[in-house]
Amino acid sequence: MKIHKTLFLTLILITPCSWAQVSYIDYPSSFHPTIGNSGMVVSQSQASSDIGVEILNMGGNAIDAAVAVGFSLAITLPRAGNLGGSGFMLVYLESEQKTIAIDFRGAAPANISSDEFLFLKNNYDERRYGYKASAVPGTVAGLLQSHERYGVLPLKQILEPVIKQAVNGIVVSYDLSQAIGSAVQIKLDEESKNTYYKNNAPIQQHSIIKRLDLAWTLNEIAKDGEQAFYSGSIAKKIIQAMQDNDGYITAEDLSNYEPRFSEPIQTSYRNHIIYAHPPPAGGASVLLEGLNILENFQVEELGPNSGQFLHLFAEALQRGHMDRSRFMGDPVFYDVPIKKIISKERAKSLAKGINQNSVTPAGNLNPDSLFNEGENTTHYSIIDKSGNAVSTTYTLGYSFGSGVTIPGTGILLDNQMNNFAYQYGNPEVISRLASIGNKFQPGKRPMSTMTPIMMFDDNKTLKLISGSPGGALIPAAVLRVITGLIDFNLNLGEATMLPRLHKDWPFENLRMERGFSQDTQKILTSYGHQLELSKTMGSTQSILISSKGREGFADLRRPNAGVAIQID
Repeated sequence: MKIHKTLFLTLILITPCSWAQVSYIDYPSSFHPTIGNSGMVVSQSQASSDIGVEILNMGGNAIDAAVAVGFSLAITLPRAGNLGGSGFMLVYLESEQKTIAIDFRGAAPANISSDEFLFLKNNYDERRYGYKASAVPGTVAGLLQSHERYGVLPLKQILEPVIKQAVNGIVVSYDLSQAIGSAVQIKLDEESKNTYYKNNAPIQQHSIIKRLDLAWTLNEIAKDGEQAFYSGSIAKKIIQAMQDNDGYITAEDLSNYEPRFSEPIQTSYRNHIIYAHPPPAGGASVLLEGLNILENFQVEELGPNSGQFLHLFAEALQRGHMDRSRFMGDPVFYDVPIKKIISKERAKSLAKGINQNSVTPAGNLNPDSLFNEGENTTHYSIIDKSGNAVSTTYTLGYSFGSGVTIPGTGILLDNQMNNFAYQYGNPEVISRLASIGNKFQPGKRPMSTMTPIMMFDDNKTLKLISGSPGGALIPAAVLRVITGLIDFNLNLGEATMLPRLHKDWPFENLRMERGFSQDTQKILTSYGHQLELSKTMGSTQSILISSKGREGFADLRRPNAGVAIQID
């Protein structure tokens, strides 16, 4: 009894002191980037990000990791990650202080006849789903040629963990199961249905999906490189499937495909330099033109969610999309006036036409038009311990692309043939469907809004790697992150999770994510905006280089994204 009393008194005496020492840690923000001091990978799949860091830990550089992540996403995020699609990449080489743009956009088959063109023009579903919908895929060539020029590890070593992932399979997430069920075109192709369906229903959450055919394809690439895909064992299967299903891609289309290496386009914005991909990446022109227009206004005191700032943001976007719709296309086929579009002079002229208290009706701007761009693209950002970096956005077009899987390969093909302006020359059509720069031509690469970017400070030090999926919504998502960081001094997580908005052209509606206050919505309505509440927009995957180190943040809008860091 005496012992119990002593213990009780002791607890009474020491407990207040313990309470006095306990304090809660309050943070200035609800969103916290992952911070590291070495290599980092941010993608829409934690499992793929982990594979990227595995490559870095082997001694690989950012380009090696980008190759592994690009192939891995075809397993973990099959609705967008791909071997049968295309995209754009920016590579930064720290030792040379040099940034390279790599265009591996899909191309229209070279020998499409006038009759076949008319068939596509008049048959909307045929250019969306099935074998006729697919452009010549560029992903494999883009990844492998970037590795050949800038990578350091053997390709076989890079692909080893990806092949293992394909053989062992992945656990199907709720998100993947729902995406499969929503992609109607999967059910139209027997090979795709066999891959993604079980007992006549989409593969269910928590199931294991193994990709043995894709593992074979990756093994062939590990053994024979690019040749396997474009003229060897894999090419033979692609061409056989095309011939069996009246597709347009020929052996010559595959063997003649080449990525394009060039310099990025750029602009300055408040003591920063933003690099983006040149045409046919039309989203880059929207982004850079939008920044140039906003630079004409003092916005830092307005607040990132204020009605006044959002009005200017929307007006800048609208004008950027107008020029994209009118002028953007494949520069090999059309003289894109990109320097004029992203010039400070043009931005100043466009900014003068913005009324800070009233919306500009689309009809008051020079008219043009729209096509339906798929939003199921994906982006990943990588930096290695030496400071080399990669920003990659690639796509199948729609979620699961054309829905077609090449038998025996596991390769899902895109539906990029849908991205041309099939109404070119029709005087009754005022939209991107009639764009002169993006009219259909054999061998041409269609315009895209994919927008991988890199941002540097005025000392030419790399500060940001970012990009997003989302079709026409991509420029708005990336622009929101950049202005959040520069104009409003937000951390990367805060800038990423700002509610987003999108103003296209020639539409009158202003699409807005839920999360804006009623007061802000009332202000925008008073300016004349027609508000449309929207689902989430985009999914930026970003790395910020700051005084704290390397900060990574995977957008929370789409599940299963993740940051992986290298531990030295």
